[in-house]
Amino acid sequence: MLKLDNHPSGRHFLHIPGPSPVPSRVLRSISYQTIDHRGPEFGQFGLKVLEGIQKIFKTKQPVMIYSASGTGAWEAALVNVLNPNDKVLFYETGQFANLWHALAKRLGIDVEVIGKVGHDTWRWGVDASVIEERLRKDTQHEIKAVCVVHNETSTGMTSNILAVRKAIDAAKHPALLLVDSVSGIGSADFEHDAWGADVTISGSQKGLMLPPGIGFNALSPKAIEVSKHNKIPKSYWAWDEILEMNKTGYWPTTPSTNLMYGLHESMDMMMNEGLNNIFARHQRLAQACRHAVAAWGLENQCQDPNAYSPVLTGVVVPDGMDADKLRKHALEKFNLSLGTGLGKLKGKMFRIGHLGDCNELSLMAALSGVEMSLGSMGYKPKESGVVAAQEFLK
Repeated sequence: MLKLDNHPSGRHFLHIPGPSPVPSRVLRSISYQTIDHRGPEFGQFGLKVLEGIQKIFKTKQPVMIYSASGTGAWEAALVNVLNPNDKVLFYETGQFANLWHALAKRLGIDVEVIGKVGHDTWRWGVDASVIEERLRKDTQHEIKAVCVVHNETSTGMTSNILAVRKAIDAAKHPALLLVDSVSGIGSADFEHDAWGADVTISGSQKGLMLPPGIGFNALSPKAIEVSKHNKIPKSYWAWDEILEMNKTGYWPTTPSTNLMYGLHESMDMMMNEGLNNIFARHQRLAQACRHAVAAWGLENQCQDPNAYSPVLTGVVVPDGMDADKLRKHALEKFNLSLGTGLGKLKGKMFRIGHLGDCNELSLMAALSGVEMSLGSMGYKPKESGVVAAQEFLK
């Protein structure tokens, strides 16, 4: 249980790549009195939320809102468009791509994992030409879907989804395009319609600045049509009943009413700032963070400049240093939470989140904590990363 009796002074600096800090006005909205989710007031509210979330995903098509994590939204996407033993192509970019295809295997889906030959796929974004080459060889169209991660949170890489769509089209292949943008939506530009995604998956706890608990599936007309004929058993995740009930602002099961209050508030904040301004802010903070990492003389986990993430920066620690010991020191000494290395990167890197409700001074505090922690661990930075970031931002 969380100990509230020894709360450290000052604020906690939460700089993991999600859950991200929740703005106070969003927290206040979540605390509003719960209303009848079958009453007329909720129906009107539900329609406003459904209309607002379409703007966030940049789509005119339906967006499913589930009481679920991003993992639940993964499962919803797969079970609505695939059949048992269908072959699906997954492009490996990191731990979350791996977890997604592991989930698909548990559902009885035939998984094929690809990546760029001769490269560490955990350090480079999606190479769309690899997908196109594989699809051209699939002359019988056995592959039913291509699954890619838009922003790979474990490695700090953002991939070009439009290029993937063009690769599928160039191969003249009918495969669906399923995209995990759990950490991308609201922080990195994403255009569900214009980029030709068939299902876009996301969650509430990243760029949308909410606690965990809401998952999303943005759909295409093609995905909806395919879902009418697929055979994987499903009930809670089924799109058909939700689509019908959403027409009047309701859900067939109990929605997360209070989290939806928060979603409505966060979307209002985002529309007031403007999506393009939000994306520019994230890019600016990410650049400042990369300047700091370079000044420290450390490596960015992402080696592909075209795939640098605006959401987080993965920092590879020097040989002999344990990244988790550094994270422990930062938390205990400076009340700073940094993201851990996941999967094969455990102990080898840490992650600095600069997403959601984050500004220049928030980032500078995090960088100061990292720099002091590096010194405490016996590492002498090449230069001050804090100063380098300041020079970039001022």
